[in-house]
Amino acid sequence: MSHSDHNWRTLHMATIGYVRVSTNDQSVEAQKHSLAETYAVNEWYEDAGVSGAVKALERPGFAALVAYVRKGDTLVVSAVDRLGRDTLDVLSTVEALQSKGVSIISKREGFDLSTPMGKAMLTMLAAVAELERSNIKARQMAGIERAKSEGRALGRTKTILDAEVAAWRREHTASIAQTAEHFGISPASVKRACSIKHALEVIQVV
Repeated sequence: MSHSDHNWRTLHMATIGYVRVSTNDQSVEAQKHSLAETYAVNEWYEDAGVSGAVKALERPGFAALVAYVRKGDTLVVSAVDRLGRDTLDVLSTVEALQSKGVSIISKREGFDLSTPMGKAMLTMLAAVAELERSNIKARQMAGIERAKSEGRALGRTKTILDAEVAAWRREHTASIAQTAEHFGISPASVKRACSIKHALEVIQVV
C-alpha cells in the first residue's frame, strides 16, 4: 500500500467486495460485475478455484481480506454461499467480522448479515442450503447403490432433479447455457428448474 493509499485508508471507511468460485474453469468477473452495479467497491478480494467447503479463514483471499478490514468498513458479497457452505463456519465468520466493526451485506438475500435480524435470517438460509445439499447427495448415493444392486453401469442419471439443476447453477454462478451443457438437458429445462422458487427465497420473504 502506497503512502497516499495509506492516508486515504486512515481517513475513509471502505467498501470491500469478496468473490469466490469453486473451480478454476469459472470466472469471478460475473460476481464482480453484479456487485459493481450496486456498490461502489474500493477493494476486491477473491478466491478462485476454492470450494465453499473450505473454511473462510483458510482461503488466501478471504484471510487477506480479514487482515485488511477495519471498523466502519462494509463487506459485500453476491450471495451468502460465497462466504461458505457450512452454517457454523459462516456464522463464525460473520461474528469475527462484526467484532471488528465490519458490516456484511449479501446482495441476493438483501440484508445486512451483521445485524441481529440478519444473523437470524442467515442461520435459516444457511441451514436450508446445507439441508438441500445433503438431500441431493443422499439421493445421488441412493441412485448409485440402486444401480449397483441392479448390476447397471454407473453414469450420469437421465432423470435430473430440478433442485439439483438450480443448486448447481447457483453454486457455480453459471449461465443457462452452461448449466444445460453440464447436465445434458435443454435450456428450457434449466429455465423451468430455476423458475421454481428456491427455499432460501421463500424464507427471506416470510
